[in-house]
Amino acid sequence: MNFSSFIASRLTFQSKRTFSKLIVRIAIVGIMLGLSVMILALAIVKGFKREITEKIRGFAGDIQITKFDNNFSYENSPFMIDTSFVAKAKANPLIKQIMPYATKPAIIKANDEIEGVVLKGVDKTYDWGIFKRTLINGNVIDFADSVAAQKQIMVSSHTASRLKLKVGDDFLMYFIQEPMRKRKFTIVGIFNVGVEDVDKTFVIGNLSIIQRLNDWTYREAGGYEIQVKDFKQLQPATEQLNSFLPTYLRSFRVDETYPTIFEWLKLLDVNTQVMLILMLIVAVINMISALLIMILERTSMIGMLKAMGATNWSIQTIFLYNATYLIGMGLLWGNILGLGLSYIQERTHIFKLDQESYYMSFVPIELSMQDVLLLNAGTLVICLIVLLIPSMLVSKITPVRAIRFK
Repeated sequence: MNFSSFIASRLTFQSKRTFSKLIVRIAIVGIMLGLSVMILALAIVKGFKREITEKIRGFAGDIQITKFDNNFSYENSPFMIDTSFVAKAKANPLIKQIMPYATKPAIIKANDEIEGVVLKGVDKTYDWGIFKRTLINGNVIDFADSVAAQKQIMVSSHTASRLKLKVGDDFLMYFIQEPMRKRKFTIVGIFNVGVEDVDKTFVIGNLSIIQRLNDWTYREAGGYEIQVKDFKQLQPATEQLNSFLPTYLRSFRVDETYPTIFEWLKLLDVNTQVMLILMLIVAVINMISALLIMILERTSMIGMLKAMGATNWSIQTIFLYNATYLIGMGLLWGNILGLGLSYIQERTHIFKLDQESYYMSFVPIELSMQDVLLLNAGTLVICLIVLLIPSMLVSKITPVRAIRFK
């Protein structure tokens, strides 16, 4: 053990002075609260982005492809399913799945109530993996029995509530065309995406229903939905897809289809960065205050050490060692508090949210040990670097004045 660390350990563990104890404890609590808030802020923002993105992806896919025309209505313009294009898309290493779909406006009549909706038709190739996370009751459409699948439908909790429907109930759906047609469906599942534009608008059914209503062949569809393997690679995946996309088709990324939601998610990143900076500033100010008080309280000791030949840097190191211990204590308790609250929320969802405002019924959490380690390391390094400035006060203390001051 060198000279500086020996003196620092005596000051830290065996000091009898009480004047600076309160300030030191406040500094530790400041670092603890700052780190725990940073951990929670990062975990909550990442959780929000993950949950909302997965919900939107589960319903709309990552990339949508439709016919290149001036039709922007819910009534799709049909095109022939191109098997060569589908094969190329599936062979792309960035693309996970490609699925045909179509949409058609309709009116549901049930229990003396009517509701305007858009029927989204899918087929047996549809990937229900992500979509199942939004199910709150029942199951997805079962395409194993092609005849039964013709009558199965999934509705949102919003539509089910307005029309007083539940899983197993039947209702009539009217399609506005010439001549008007109606079909009877049975509810097999109720979903809740949590996005108003989706829950108030769409119901999910069989693609073949729309094909028959529109007099399409079984090889025609209104569009493709494409899922990518890694959402972070959405932009390059879209660019590669466009390189062999037929000229009569066009593509839309999910963040272009729902721009408001994804812009809101980007703003959350900015808010998190501001919060991290503010919490770090608070922690640094607390430590600077504590270090200055410890130095002033030990003025006579500094003078005697200098009189005995100690250098300014060796004395500065004493207080930096002491500060490192205090920062370490703050980080320890901050990790316990931040990770503990994150774990409790992830397991119990005790903190609730207004789903109409936040698209979620609870505060989501996504913990990353890499983020936690970086926050700890960043807080420790930045605090120590900043503390070098107030520690230079040691060089201003002369032995004669310090000893006389005593």
